[in-house]
Amino acid sequence: MPDAIAPDTASLLAAYDAAARRPHVAALPTGVIAEEDGPLTRVWYPERGFVSTPADLGVTGPELDALIARQRDAFTARGRSLEWKTWDYDTPADLPERLRAAGFAAEDPETVLVAEVDALLQLPTDVPEGLTVRETCSEQDARRVAELQTEIWGDDWSWLAEDLFSRSQGEQPLVRILVAEEGDRMVAAGWLSLVPESGFAGLWGGSTLPTHRRRGVYRCLVARRAQLAAGLGVRYLQVDASPDSRPLLERFGFVAVATTTPFVYPAP
Repeated sequence: MPDAIAPDTASLLAAYDAAARRPHVAALPTGVIAEEDGPLTRVWYPERGFVSTPADLGVTGPELDALIARQRDAFTARGRSLEWKTWDYDTPADLPERLRAAGFAAEDPETVLVAEVDALLQLPTDVPEGLTVRETCSEQDARRVAELQTEIWGDDWSWLAEDLFSRSQGEQPLVRILVAEEGDRMVAAGWLSLVPESGFAGLWGGSTLPTHRRRGVYRCLVARRAQLAAGLGVRYLQVDASPDSRPLLERFGFVAVATTTPFVYPAP
C-alpha cells in the first residue's frame, strides 16, 4: 500500500481491498462465467473479457510473463478483447511494464473513491427544477439508458441494456437504476451495483447530457443512491472516478484511496 497515508484513508483502502476489488460470483450477471487461473480470476463477459487480480500476484519475472500471455491468448482464442485492471499499490511493481511488453495498452487512469454511506446521507436529494427522478427496472428503460450512454460518449453501449436489465430483476436485484428525465426525454442515469455480503456497493453511470449539466442532476443521483444503499444495509460506496467527477465526489464526502489503470488487449 502507498506510504504516508492518512489513517482514515488507510482503513477505507483496507476495506475496499478486502471486499470490493475482486469479482463476487454472486454479483455477476446471468451467463457471465468466472474461472480461476492461479492467483487471478478470468471473467467472461459477452462483450469483453476481464482479468481480476489480488494486490499481490505472488509471481514475478518469467512466471509473470507467462501468466500474462496465458490470459491474452485465452481470450484472443475466443475472439474476445481483454481488460486487465491494475492499481497503483499492486505488486510486483513492474506489472504495467510487463503488460505493455505483451501488447497491452493503458487506458486513462481513474481514481478509486470510497465513502461511508452514513457520511453521504446529509446530501440534499431535491430534484433540479423541470426534471423528475425515478427508479426503474424495466427492459425498455434499460435500453434507453444504453442509448443515452451511447449518445453521451460516442461509443457503442448497446451491451449495457441486457446487463442492467438482467441484474435489476428478482426479489433481491443486484442493480438499482435511477433515471432523470425532462418530460419524456432521459437526460441522466446512474445505477447502484451491489456486491453481496461485502458491505460495498458501486456507483456507476451518472452520465448527464451536456445540455443538463451544472444543474445538480449528478448530485441528486448520488444522494438518492446513497439513500437506497443505506436502506439495504450497505456500509461503503465506491466509485472509479474520472478527473471530471472526482472533485464533485470529494466535495460530497468521498475519499481518494488509490489510482486504477485499465490495460486492454488488443491495443486500440
